[in-house]
Amino acid sequence: MDFEPSDRAKDLSGRVRAFMDEHIYPQELEIEAALDREVNTTTAFPEILVEIRKQAKAEGLWNLFLPDEEDGPGLSNVDYGIVNEEIGRATIPAAYAFNCQPPDSGNMEILVEHANPAQRERWLMPLLEGDIRSCFSMTEPETSGNDPTGLKCRAERDGDDWVINGRKWWTTNALGASVAIVMAVTDPDAAPHKRATMLLVPTDAPGFNMVRPLSNMGHVDGPGHWEIAYEDCRVPVAEATLNEVGSGFKVAQDRLGPGRIHHCMRLIGVAERALEMMCERAQSREMFGTQLSDRQFIQDFIATSRAEIDQAKLLTLNAAWKLDQVGNREARRELSVTKLVVPKTVLTIVDRAIQVFGGAGVSEDTPLSWMYRYNRMLRIGDGGDEVHKQVIARFELKKAAARTADQTPVATG
Repeated sequence: MDFEPSDRAKDLSGRVRAFMDEHIYPQELEIEAALDREVNTTTAFPEILVEIRKQAKAEGLWNLFLPDEEDGPGLSNVDYGIVNEEIGRATIPAAYAFNCQPPDSGNMEILVEHANPAQRERWLMPLLEGDIRSCFSMTEPETSGNDPTGLKCRAERDGDDWVINGRKWWTTNALGASVAIVMAVTDPDAAPHKRATMLLVPTDAPGFNMVRPLSNMGHVDGPGHWEIAYEDCRVPVAEATLNEVGSGFKVAQDRLGPGRIHHCMRLIGVAERALEMMCERAQSREMFGTQLSDRQFIQDFIATSRAEIDQAKLLTLNAAWKLDQVGNREARRELSVTKLVVPKTVLTIVDRAIQVFGGAGVSEDTPLSWMYRYNRMLRIGDGGDEVHKQVIARFELKKAAARTADQTPVATG
């Protein structure tokens, strides 16, 4: 295993860090406020972010997540991990600045792999250019979000069209998006993993109805997370069908594998920043006549956090390396271990930083409350902790069964 980033990745990481120092950190809260205030059904990006994105694109800091050299820079997952760690240090504006914000990044990945030429022209190219945004519509209010084989949203053929009916929720960044990638049941009688198909649905299509924004721990503004009602939503079969009919589960898995590791990469940056803030606060505050950093319990916070970050980073790099070597499906165990451990670990570190900051930690005066609120959902999204535990356990039980089968019975009597 070689986790050493390439010289190109080191250079990109340094350039991203310098760009964020100049354009993101000085106006981080202002950009967040603009996202909440200005994004609407016809506005994908606030004005302040449009200018920053233009600058990032001009400097070649654009679409860094794509591993192919035709549509992106061709970084390996290990290399992108180093770059993405820098992006993760800031709150959500940083991802937007470099056109790697979820769910657009995951949507672009599956469009690169599965879109036909017409779909690439209509949807992928504007996404790559940063002219539009997209959303991903899979989870439903009445079915388990961890089991996409149980979806109820239906798409039925009517001549040359699909007619979609059903409810979706937690459709991230729906406000201001131009297209939704919708997972709908097209053959309810097929095998569980062949029932659904991914469909491209323009958000201005009749029957695509935005019902309400869902509150994420009190936050409902900006692009948000939306409940969507598909009510006789009609789209042409030839234009809407992504990959083959019945391939929705496969496309979803192709999307979620890299998405999981990308989240964890950014989370390492979140943890690093939280630890830095914790240390700076501890060195600048006194309690009962003693500097906080001299208190043993604060030093325990700091030392434990450092050890946990290093462990989490090694797990993430290991999964990224395995993904580079054998692909998404063969790296499933490593991806599940990383997705199980890293979000929980990082949330614990952010929680310690909040504790050191006291009341300021839970206010909007620091990024810490945002770090916790936004990233708490990652223990649920892209597979909840309990689902990944099941995946890991099955791998271990399978290994145990193989060892038992290989053992030569001991002669008795």
